[in-house]
Amino acid sequence: MLAIKLKAYFAAAVALFRVPTDSDLTRAQFDAFSKQIPLLYFILISNTIAVAYTYVNVAPDWLTMIVPGVLTLLAALRTFWWLRQRHLVRSDADILRNLRATNWMTLPIGAGFTAWSFALYPYGDPFAKSQIAFYMAVTVIGCIFSLMHLRSAALIVTIVVDLPYVLFFWATGEPTLKAIAVNNLLVSGAMVTVLFIYYRDFADLVGSRKSLLAQQAATQTLSDENFRLANLDALTELPNRRRFFAELSSAFADAERRHVRVAVGIIDLDGFKPINDNYGHSIGDRVLIEAGRRIREVCEGFGPQRVEFARLGGDEFGLVVCGDPEDADLLRLGERIGEQVKLPYQLDTAHTGLSCSIGFALYPRSATTAEALYECADYSLYHAKRHLRGRTVIFSSELEAEIRSRSVIETLLRTADFDAEMELVFQPIVDAMSEHTAGFEALARWQSPRLGWVSPADFIPAAERIGLIRALTQALLVRALATAKTWPDHTRLSFNLSAHDICSPDGILPLIAIIEKSGVPPRRLDFEITETAVTFDFVRAQQSIAALKAMGCGISLDDFGTGYSSLSHVHRLPLDKLKIDRSFVADINDNPVSHKIIKSLTGLCDDMEIACVVEGVETRAQFDTLRRLGCDFVQGYYFSKPMPGAAVEDYLAKERERLDQSAAKVVA
Repeated sequence: MLAIKLKAYFAAAVALFRVPTDSDLTRAQFDAFSKQIPLLYFILISNTIAVAYTYVNVAPDWLTMIVPGVLTLLAALRTFWWLRQRHLVRSDADILRNLRATNWMTLPIGAGFTAWSFALYPYGDPFAKSQIAFYMAVTVIGCIFSLMHLRSAALIVTIVVDLPYVLFFWATGEPTLKAIAVNNLLVSGAMVTVLFIYYRDFADLVGSRKSLLAQQAATQTLSDENFRLANLDALTELPNRRRFFAELSSAFADAERRHVRVAVGIIDLDGFKPINDNYGHSIGDRVLIEAGRRIREVCEGFGPQRVEFARLGGDEFGLVVCGDPEDADLLRLGERIGEQVKLPYQLDTAHTGLSCSIGFALYPRSATTAEALYECADYSLYHAKRHLRGRTVIFSSELEAEIRSRSVIETLLRTADFDAEMELVFQPIVDAMSEHTAGFEALARWQSPRLGWVSPADFIPAAERIGLIRALTQALLVRALATAKTWPDHTRLSFNLSAHDICSPDGILPLIAIIEKSGVPPRRLDFEITETAVTFDFVRAQQSIAALKAMGCGISLDDFGTGYSSLSHVHRLPLDKLKIDRSFVADINDNPVSHKIIKSLTGLCDDMEIACVVEGVETRAQFDTLRRLGCDFVQGYYFSKPMPGAAVEDYLAKERERLDQSAAKVVA
């Protein structure tokens, strides 16, 4: 049992002299110790020179000149070495090695100075001998103080110097020296106690600092993660809108400073909304993820330009093209992205296909601020969606002129007097078999006091952009119903509705009120909607259409074949008519493909028991072909151009006269 205790005591004692291996503590010890070690050697050198000077005439030269010279030189070299270490960056292993070396060097240095002091003692008179006692006491206390950051070295000095010191002067028998020895022992003990307390507090302080640094590191990690999440799109894990505009701002500032080009691109997926409608949002999300992955791969492999890619929201993505790109680079990038997006998307049992439209704008040609550059890219995309769907458009001077024109139209439209400036014209819709006019489509016209006649293709989209379309629709519907009330009871009125009319929360209610107030039976009304309007918000569009159908109104799907996904909505909406776009009619007698398309569509309408209306009929040959293909109704310049409401009565009268004459010839 005693052996075990002695072994434990010995292990504890050895631990006191061991340099700690905790990297943070040893580094802190080294930093503090390296600042105080020159002070230790200064104490040794100055005290040694003073003692050697006192004994220079009474002791041998080797004790007063050679030995102190060697000891002083050694101390000076060590001082110089430590001063050089203060500005070096050292590894943890190197620091630990230096501290252990200091431990080992403390023993011979302390023993050397002690032995030299004892060797001088016999040569001095009482005053000189007292100086030896004073020298050793003061020096050891100074050394303990200087070595307080390296506890093991301080303890070695205490043992190597103080124990021989006390024994030596106690053995002299001189009461004064014995008292000095005892006093020095007590002071050294007190210093060692202070040393232990200080070392413990120092170690605790380093530990607290380490804990604080760990907390700061954890906080920084959390902050970095929050920053990453704040700039990341949760679905696709691409940079988000916030990150995109930060990159745009940075890239624009760099391009401005370096006087080089930078481009902004906006990508919109064509045909994405029907995927959500037909297959559900989970499939739509997977399509977005896959499309984003494909575009990112193209951007990462596109050199020499650097392309930053982000998801802006919905099915829109953004590009920032750095590296002084030219138009050819942007067109090549757009082509590669388009090729990848068009590749089939096979998801479970659903096979989907997409395309994308891209708008680019280039600094400094297009704009002088980052915000304006983005707006120009957005307009390029708008132009691509309207006129070059699935293609890449770069902002140009022509588009800039369009913007100016659009801005003028929007400004004038805001102050327009709809009653005075807006007019309605009516184009006949003719029964293909009997050639009787079944109804008229109401078409809006705007005569601006400043611009003159403005095309509906210009002012209708402008009204949608500035939020006036619903007010315009309501004003025009009132006038159209008032005109239709004067027509024969069997003559129908077709009226166009925009996406805002059928997809806004209360957009359909004012229209229902107008119909009820007009006195025109709802059964005489056909509301024409486009596929684009339906895809704007399919669920709300369904609700609005159901409300109109419940009143007895008819519903026609306009411009069939030019929207996002033609067949995807036909079977899901309560349609009465399908209006085939005029683009298929122009070459029906010359292009076998157009002929087959219309034949297929008329067959589809027949199978679904809905009427087929074909627009853009301009010749008798076209009309005859459409009749043979089974079209129900036709509309176009062959029968009449759009006419004012006042001319409808004369038109119908002439039609009756013409048909009566034709019937008389048949009878004859």
